[in-house]
Amino acid sequence: NNSNISLGAAITNIGNKMTYSDQDNLQFIPTNLRLGSVFTSNLDPYNRLSLMVELNKLMVPTPPIYLFDSTGSIVYNPVTDKPVISKGKDPDRSLISGMFGSFGDAPGGLSEELKEVTMGLGLEYWYNQMFSARTGYFLESFDKGNRKYFTIGLGLRYKVFGVDLAYLIPQVNNHPLAETLRFTLVMNFDTFRQQDSIIEEEEEN
Repeated sequence: NNSNISLGAAITNIGNKMTYSDQDNLQFIPTNLRLGSVFTSNLDPYNRLSLMVELNKLMVPTPPIYLFDSTGSIVYNPVTDKPVISKGKDPDRSLISGMFGSFGDAPGGLSEELKEVTMGLGLEYWYNQMFSARTGYFLESFDKGNRKYFTIGLGLRYKVFGVDLAYLIPQVNNHPLAETLRFTLVMNFDTFRQQDSIIEEEEEN
């Protein structure tokens, strides 16, 4: 049948470190790697179904495990005056080193690196390019934030305008994201151009 698959990749929020207090406390901004794919099947001229998957990975250094003494205090190197790292790598790195080094600096090795990847799944149905129904699931490791929730949503399109609504259903009781409602307003400028082209053709005729 009339189907297609789309693939996409993006790195966002690339930039120098910034500070929220003083110049001695610079922090990485949340540079993010996003990989995604969408499989769309046009069932007939009026019905369309899409299946989506997305993977996200923060490209920032993973905090190391520091060495503690018998009193529970962090041990510092007397030469560099920096905390001694027991496992992992020094997070005080340059932008490029921090971004690409983030794929192999987790103290727990490969298993922890995989935990830093979040996953989103989605299913979308469209009728006549006017009405849509959606559902999805977001998964994050327990050790890296433990965000796990289902989503349900609806979309409407009328001429150049549209609105999308989504409701979050967390898997954890008393979760901060409980009863979260998200909405998006859409304006399709492509439709404006199409209407202008039709008007111009009618005036010429």
